[in-house]
Amino acid sequence: MTLSAAVAAAFAPEGPLARAMPGFRPRSGQTEMAQAVARTIDEGGVLVVEAGTGVGKTLAYVVPALLGGGKVLFSTATKALQEQLFLRDIPRVLQTFGFPVRLAVLKGRSSYLCTQRLEGARQTTQILNAADLRLLARVEDWALTTVQGDIAEVAELDERSAVIPLVTSTRDNCLGGSCPHIRGCHTQLARQEAMRADLVVVNHHLFFADLGVRASGVAELLPTVTTVVFDEAHQLNDIGVHFFARQWSTGQVLSLGRDLADQAQGQARGLVDWLGLQADLQQSAAAIRALFVGHDLQTRRPWLAETPDGLDPALWQAATARCAQTLAAARDAVRAVDELGPGFTLLAERCDALLQNLLTFASAPTGGQVRWMEVGLHLQLSQSPLTIGTPMRALVQPEADPGTQAKSWVFTSATLGTDEKLAWFVDACGLEGAQVLRVASPFDYAAQAALYVPLPFPRPQDAHHSAAVAALVAQGASALGGRTMVLTTTVRAMRAVANGLRQQFEAAGLRTHVLVQGQAPKRELVDRFVGATKDPSNEPEGCVLVATASFWEGIDIAGDALQLLVIDKLPFAPPDDPLVQARAEALAVGGGNAFKSLHLPQAAVALKQGAGRLIRSETDRGILVVCDVRLAQTGYGKTLLNGLPPMRRLGDGVAWLEALADLSAARDLQS
Repeated sequence: MTLSAAVAAAFAPEGPLARAMPGFRPRSGQTEMAQAVARTIDEGGVLVVEAGTGVGKTLAYVVPALLGGGKVLFSTATKALQEQLFLRDIPRVLQTFGFPVRLAVLKGRSSYLCTQRLEGARQTTQILNAADLRLLARVEDWALTTVQGDIAEVAELDERSAVIPLVTSTRDNCLGGSCPHIRGCHTQLARQEAMRADLVVVNHHLFFADLGVRASGVAELLPTVTTVVFDEAHQLNDIGVHFFARQWSTGQVLSLGRDLADQAQGQARGLVDWLGLQADLQQSAAAIRALFVGHDLQTRRPWLAETPDGLDPALWQAATARCAQTLAAARDAVRAVDELGPGFTLLAERCDALLQNLLTFASAPTGGQVRWMEVGLHLQLSQSPLTIGTPMRALVQPEADPGTQAKSWVFTSATLGTDEKLAWFVDACGLEGAQVLRVASPFDYAAQAALYVPLPFPRPQDAHHSAAVAALVAQGASALGGRTMVLTTTVRAMRAVANGLRQQFEAAGLRTHVLVQGQAPKRELVDRFVGATKDPSNEPEGCVLVATASFWEGIDIAGDALQLLVIDKLPFAPPDDPLVQARAEALAVGGGNAFKSLHLPQAAVALKQGAGRLIRSETDRGILVVCDVRLAQTGYGKTLLNGLPPMRRLGDGVAWLEALADLSAARDLQS
């Protein structure tokens, strides 16, 4: 039986998927995508698939990949999606077909316990509070029994915990083959398991980290793979550019200083003035950071010349030269005692790497690169290519690199562009000539969802815009008993809307709870939001979740827990972002239109991703509100509207109130 025939049988009304999976029903779009994946696996080449929400794209690529045989590498955008694929989605398919296939998951070093680091964790100079010390004790107990060594097994550990870097390794501090615990190294064991497996699940960050430094395990794995599938592929370019960037930060220098100071308590005690080295590094890093006092915080600022914009060249050269001298002195001091063990060799290499990167930023940038700085608690300097096109082209086109084995490549996401050729994604990723398929969502959006653009309404740049958003959200959430999520385009707007909502609810005497991104881990916030509809005892008036950034995608809240989704503004990228500026300039030099080819498609993809949080199943009902008059009053607004699912439009405030009442009444009838 051919692979296409086997795939057709698998997705048939009476096929194995229908028999084994409750609720499965054939979907023409899913079958169409699965057949396209099957042809790509059979024939080789590159397939790009935009599969709308509800298509079931995971089954559409996992089933043909399994039936096609060979070794398959799956890559997802986040660790959460990676876990879902590894723990739930792929095992369901394996159970359905009963194939004796080995499945493995591979994460980066920072996801695995490092026994060597754990042993020295209590000797660190880093100051831990009582809560962190308790967490460290919990990790020490867990380390005695864990098999996989995946720190995600320790539920109490938040990803932001100060304990994690103390008990995991990085490329800089991993001792590699010289480590006394190498035989039981959880990172090495995970890599070995991945090499033996037939199906391996990684994430985009790990994939690109390996392409950049060839040290994550994917380098050894990739040559053995016959098929590579990227899910949530719309994030590839941004993630890849980050990993191909050269970076230097004052935070890295301070971290190096702390690790040097730790040696004052070890076998090299008294051989080097370790605390003096730390003090010199701290002072030189602080001198560079001090040059940026008064600069806007947490914003990317481009710089095109040898000296960052707005700085005195002499001061910049003096500060970087001083830091370079302290890094060189630290390197030479560590090299003088590196016969004591591999850890000292690694420290010397870190000193030298930071020195070389700093020297790069102390000189003028090279062509084809964009350079920027970010000023926060630390100063971070970055330099990167504009896109990942060149390295990806070398991967997917064997003729570009004769040493590369031909493979089948599948790239998929719910949103990849605005035109039939998906040029926004294809061009940036170097996938020219790929087969492109667009599969529409099977949801009946006209019946399930409504779109409301309130008019009149303050324009996005109006000082009263966030207050108006909060008032409208309060009106909708009050009618629905919460069940509302607000997505903002900036942290400032998120805070303003959240504060406005609290004031609105307090003035109305309502106990509606306002959850805000950042006050707890993402998963905890979502669980509390969903739980408010199941157990309203603590929040009798429901919950409103206000968020930005990562909440625009990867949030799956099916059912009536979410019935109102409000987007404050059209998600255009900041025009002063250095990467956006450089890409726009490159398009202009080539005779292109930056707004039509870059800004508009990027906003359309982001808007569609955000809107996709509302309807997650065939039975969901809800209202999408976009509080940006440009969507209704501009020519490009029509383009953005055409990119959204075909929801029915609410023409005015009366229709908006009626839709709210209908949603509430329908839910009451169901309950």
